[in-house]
Amino acid sequence: MCGIVGFTSANSQPVNREILERMNACIVHRGPDDDGFYIRENVGLAMRRLSIIDIAHGKQPIHNHDKSKWIVFNGEIYNFQELREDLEKRGHKFYTNSDTEAIIHLYDEYGADCVQYLRGMFAFAIWDEREKSLFIARDRIGKKPLLYSHQPNGDLIFGSEFRALLEHPSISREVNYEAIHHYLTFIYVPAPLTGFKQIRKLEPAHWLLWKDGKIETKRYWSLDYSEKIKISEEDAIEETLQILTEATKLRMISEVPLGAFLSGGVDSSTVVALMA
Repeated sequence: MCGIVGFTSANSQPVNREILERMNACIVHRGPDDDGFYIRENVGLAMRRLSIIDIAHGKQPIHNHDKSKWIVFNGEIYNFQELREDLEKRGHKFYTNSDTEAIIHLYDEYGADCVQYLRGMFAFAIWDEREKSLFIARDRIGKKPLLYSHQPNGDLIFGSEFRALLEHPSISREVNYEAIHHYLTFIYVPAPLTGFKQIRKLEPAHWLLWKDGKIETKRYWSLDYSEKIKISEEDAIEETLQILTEATKLRMISEVPLGAFLSGGVDSSTVVALMA
C-alpha cells in the first residue's frame, strides 16, 4: 500500500512546498519505506512508498526518457513485464525495473488509452510538462482510492485519503448532506459523492484530465453482459482454474516475502493452494 497526493495551480502561482509536505505527511502510514516529491512552477506531486518491486531503484516520482512526464503511483501492475517487453521493442528505454516506469512509458506511447493495457490495481497521476496537463486514473473496480477537488478558481487537488486533501487550506470542510442521506439509506456513499461538498471520488474505471483549469473525465471500461457464453460444466471448471492460476501467479511477483490470510473459507484456501 502506497499513497499519492498533489495539486495544480490554474493561475501559475508557485506551489507551496510546505502544504505539499503536510499533505504527504498525512499518509505516511500508507508508505513507511520512502517518500518523493516533484515540484515545478504550478504543480506539485508527492508520494509515500511501500517497497515491493525494484526496491533499490523504484523511487518515485519516476520520469520518462526526456523527463517531460512524471508519475506518482499507488498499486501494482501485474502484467508490467509483458508491457515492458513490448515497449522496449517500440524503442522505449527503461532505467528501473519497476512497474511504475512501465505506466509512464505506456502513457508516452498511447496517451489516455494507456489504461486499457493495465492489469492490476492502481491510482496514479502523471504530469505532462510540455502540455501542462495532469492525468489521473483509477483501476477498473476501484481497489485503490483516489479523491480530488476541482476548486472554483480552476485548481485541482488530489490524494489517496481525505485527511491529505483536508490539509490543503483551499478545501472547505462543508458537509455534503446529500451524501449523508445516501449513507443512511444505502449504508455507503455512492461515487462520485463524498461526505464533503468540495471533495469527489474518481470513480472506478475512470480517468480525469486537467488542463488550463478545466477538467475532463471519462469512463474507460465497463463490464459487458451482452455476450452469451455456451460452455459445458467441465470446460467452465477448467477455464476457471486456468484464470485463477494465472491471476495468482501474476500477483506473486515480488522482491519481499509473501504471505496470505486464511479465513477458513473456500476462496482464501483456494488462493493459498494455488500459491503453493
